[in-house]
Amino acid sequence: MIRLVLVRHAKSDWGDPSLDDHDRPLNDRGMRDAPRMARALAETGFRPEVILSSTALRARTTAEAFAAEFDVAVNLDPALYGAPASILLETAAASAAGRVIVVAHDPGMSALAERLSEGEISHMPTCAVAGFRWDDDDWDVVGSLAPADWTFDTPR
Repeated sequence: MIRLVLVRHAKSDWGDPSLDDHDRPLNDRGMRDAPRMARALAETGFRPEVILSSTALRARTTAEAFAAEFDVAVNLDPALYGAPASILLETAAASAAGRVIVVAHDPGMSALAERLSEGEISHMPTCAVAGFRWDDDDWDVVGSLAPADWTFDTPR
């Protein structure tokens, strides 16, 4: 069985215009939402084998909240920063793990969630969590076969 969980980074701080986009931290709401959403995911019984994250500070900090909840290391991947849906999915598949969390950015996250949910999820707000399950162990089916089940949760 393959389980893929997409997590859009939590709400970031736009207060310092001198910061490069890559270096924007989470704001207070983001710092509250990330651990709360990680706990909510843990309460479903899901346990990741790997957490993949963009190198951007806001994504890394979000991923670290999930890592703390699950006691799993974060694997940073610069290719996930601003990645389109295809790269997000390819990176998850390349992990070869059966249970994967990917923490990244829009518009790629929303595009992938929309594709995998067959249009049911049209937008991933900040810190949204979309989980997808396939009853197959082969990542090759993920791109071509609809998931057996999916869930969607937001902090609001």
